[in-house]
Amino acid sequence: MSNNLMEANRQWSTRPEEERFLSLPEMLAMTEKSRINSRSVVVSSRRLQAVPTADNRGLLIEGPNGHGYSPSHFAFGQLATLATAPAGYLRTLPAPMAADCINYGLHVNRDVEDVGVLISREPGATSGELRAATGPRYGRVWNSEVIRALMDKFGDGRTGAFRVPGEFGQQVPVTKQNTTLYASDRDMFVFLADEENRIELPNRRNGEAGTLARGFFVTNSEVGAGALKVKTFLFDFVCRNRIVWGAEHVQDISIRHTAGAPDRFIEQVQPALIEYANSSAAGIQIALKAAQEARLDNKVDDFLAKRFGPRVAVRMQHAHMLEEGRPVETLWDAVTAATAYAREVPYTAERVELETIAGSMLDLV
Repeated sequence: MSNNLMEANRQWSTRPEEERFLSLPEMLAMTEKSRINSRSVVVSSRRLQAVPTADNRGLLIEGPNGHGYSPSHFAFGQLATLATAPAGYLRTLPAPMAADCINYGLHVNRDVEDVGVLISREPGATSGELRAATGPRYGRVWNSEVIRALMDKFGDGRTGAFRVPGEFGQQVPVTKQNTTLYASDRDMFVFLADEENRIELPNRRNGEAGTLARGFFVTNSEVGAGALKVKTFLFDFVCRNRIVWGAEHVQDISIRHTAGAPDRFIEQVQPALIEYANSSAAGIQIALKAAQEARLDNKVDDFLAKRFGPRVAVRMQHAHMLEEGRPVETLWDAVTAATAYAREVPYTAERVELETIAGSMLDLV
């Protein structure tokens, strides 16, 4: 059973023009400049001091060297969390009072602890920006590293097999309005798709033939706004609002920014991107056809129960019956049943685990 993916639509509907890019090289230039101008430092929470600006209309965060850095909107929220004060309320206070609240939280209200700060200063600038305030062991994977890895495997995002998707399966010129390449000082999002080499399935839906394209999302934040994630999928088409219609065989990789995140990016994400780039539509088509033809006969209960447990196996078969109007009969049906059930699971970690197991079942053919 297919479903629609809304992640690209949310990016498309909320990103301002300056966060939209027409190619991966253009995106890389911005993120690499940001990386060059940034520096990570670990300091004691007792050595961070909030002070109002001269006009009392903003705040600066001073470190041990006495230099003041203006916190970004996101970094201010992180500081407020460290100070155990609501960021929304602090933003309504006069700057001197907000500074006092933050300083009380950092210096008095909680135990001393190390804070990992990310500061940035343009060459020749007299002031800088506090981009992030995280834990001391935050494993930063730079956006520029992720984009460079994508360029190594998929090119510029405009002219290769995988590129910014078209509209309803038809290629259109990439513009700021329809692009699916986004980045800011907070996070990044990339959506590329191969809509030319479509996968043909003889029994796609309701017994009728159909075709599927390949696509993937990559998201990351170098300031702590989210994990590094890769989502791969097959789909029918992308509309003008960048909704992915008819997505199937969805698989996720998610890496939290713990101390080992940079190594896990190299060991897990990059190989997965290489495999996806090198895989052919014909190979996937053969695998999916084989899954459609691999009958489970009377072994459906045991097959699903061994992988998900007997109770979940029953629920998956029920979900398949509701979605497809018939019982699970083949390996492809089993994958469809598992993904249909996973889609209704409210907890992300559990849903991703179920979808990962479901995707791995195709390796059995």
